[in-house]
Amino acid sequence: MREPGLDQAIRAAGGIGALARKIGISQPSLSNWNRIPAERVLAVESMTGIDRAVLRPDLYGSAEALAADEVDAARAREYELLAVLLRRAPDSDLLSRLAALRSDASALGLAHAALAEVATVANIERVEREFFDLFIGIGRGELVPYGSFYLTGFLNERPLARLRDDLARLGIERVEREAEPEDHAAVLCEIMACLVGGSFGTPPGADRELFDRHLAPWMGRFFVALEHAEAADFYRRVGTIGRILMEIESEAFALVS
Repeated sequence: MREPGLDQAIRAAGGIGALARKIGISQPSLSNWNRIPAERVLAVESMTGIDRAVLRPDLYGSAEALAADEVDAARAREYELLAVLLRRAPDSDLLSRLAALRSDASALGLAHAALAEVATVANIERVEREFFDLFIGIGRGELVPYGSFYLTGFLNERPLARLRDDLARLGIERVEREAEPEDHAAVLCEIMACLVGGSFGTPPGADRELFDRHLAPWMGRFFVALEHAEAADFYRRVGTIGRILMEIESEAFALVS
C-alpha cells in the first residue's frame, strides 16, 4: 500500500509514468515504491511542487511536530520509570541503569541526579525491605498506592469503577496476568506511558482525559507522601520525580485548555 505522500505526488505529476519520466527513472521501478525513497524526495519535490514534509513526514516533519514528538517520548519515559519502580523493588541491573540517568539543571533533571546518586550506593536488600515497608507491610504498608483508597479511604470503590469504564471506552483491556487493580499507581503510570507513546492507538487527548480524571485528583498527594514517608530513603527520590512530573503535566495541560 502506497503512503499518502507518494499518492499525492503521482496525482500531481499526472500518473506513475509521468512522475517516473520527470525524475528520470523507469515506470516499473516507481511502481514498486510504497513510499518515496529518501534519496528521491528532493527530486520529487522539485518536479511536483509538493513540500518534502508532505512527501516524507517521517524525515521532514515540521520542527514543531518533531519537538512535540520528543516531548511526548520524554513524558512516556518518565511514566515508564515510575511504573517500573512502583511495581517492584529494583534489581541490580536496574540500579546500574538508574545510576547512569542523565540530568540537567531543570527540577526534573536534578531529581534524576538525586536518584542516580542514591542508586550508585544502594544496597539491594535494603531497597527491597524499603519497598516492602512502604507498599506491602505486615497487614498494610506505610502507603497505600491506590486511587480508590486516596479518594474514598477504601479499596475497590467507585473511583476504580469509573476508571474501568473510561478505559473500556478507550478500548484498553485489562491484561490477564495483571495482579493489581487498574487504580494502582504503577498500573496507571504504565497506562499513561502507553497513551503518551501512542501504543494504544487512542484518539488525541486521551492522555489528558485520563490524567485529569484519574491521576490529578490524588497521585500528586501520593508522591508527596512518598517523599516524606518514614520508611523512604531510595524511594524518597522516586517520590520527588513523581511529584515534579505531576506538576509539569498539570501546568502543561492547563496551558492548552
